Amino acid sequence: MASFSDRPHLQPLQNPLPLAFNAYGYAFIETITRNLNLLMSKKLTILDIAKLSGVGKSTVSRVLTNDPKVKPETREKVERVIRESGYVPSKSAQSMRGGSQKVIGIIISRLDSPSENKAVSSILEVIYANGYDAVIMESQFSREKTNEHLEVLQRRNVDGVVVFGFSDCDIEPLKKWDNRAVVIAMDTDEVSSINYDNAGVISQAIASITEQNLNNIAYVGVDPSDKTTGLLRLNAYLDWCERTGQEPSYQTGQLSHESAYENCANVITDQTQAIVCASDTLAMGVIKRLQELGREDVIVTGVGGNELLSFLFPKTISIDPGYQQAGHKAAQVLMSQLNGEYQQTHITQEPISL
Repeated sequence: MASFSDRPHLQPLQNPLPLAFNAYGYAFIETITRNLNLLMSKKLTILDIAKLSGVGKSTVSRVLTNDPKVKPETREKVERVIRESGYVPSKSAQSMRGGSQKVIGIIISRLDSPSENKAVSSILEVIYANGYDAVIMESQFSREKTNEHLEVLQRRNVDGVVVFGFSDCDIEPLKKWDNRAVVIAMDTDEVSSINYDNAGVISQAIASITEQNLNNIAYVGVDPSDKTTGLLRLNAYLDWCERTGQEPSYQTGQLSHESAYENCANVITDQTQAIVCASDTLAMGVIKRLQELGREDVIVTGVGGNELLSFLFPKTISIDPGYQQAGHKAAQVLMSQLNGEYQQTHITQEPISL
């Protein structure tokens, strides 16, 4: 906070009273002077507000937490001092007194993930509308980092958490949050969850190709150790091959365009008419490799609903799993639970129709 030297027009009072003023008057004005100097020289605490109001520290705490036992005249006096001094109670102090911090922790897998950022934007929209702030942390697909983040958020007494799950995500720490947690992209019965229809997005991608009378379809995906983006989406492709009698042609690897670029060469043949990719990131790598091979006749599909991908490569089909909708639903479920309307909820977000 700025000092008096920063504001020469505001100087500590030096005893502006005439000499005839009696001792009681001097004592009173000295008290006022000290109080004014206190207001100007440092950030106020609850104890400062108590002294300025002439009440105990516990009374100020009860006023801040809207304790109905506080007398109306006392509440009015304390609130007037708070208002006139510009005092803002710290959120940590509020939480120690049992008050809500009005903060939601959001743990995402990757800060640079377009899909998760779509969901986060919807989450923020809902929690801001309900008067909450957000703390966003990154897990980097690490169960250790996720657990550390949850411990930090718990120590800070945040009101609730939204966690973007992944295959190795540890559900046990989340169970401690009970009705104050929601997970996205992870199927669990322990806490409320919003999951994506991983089989449905691949089925929709394949359908968009077969509608064009094309059936020689290859697949580039993520390692099956990833149970959602990896295994479930690969199985949807293999199920289609089995139903239609098509010979599977697929490769899996890392969730990166570099990995897809390398794997594309292992699935492309002279007869390949289309390549289905497990994500838009993989589709970018496949498209680049096809351009270099002179095979721009091959149709590519991705998953993510990335508008930029479709703009740059109009022939590319990107299936939107409903990331924004999932984020919105996750936040609404959490708000409902925090408001005491607790009912564990499990939702599968359907892909957005093309």
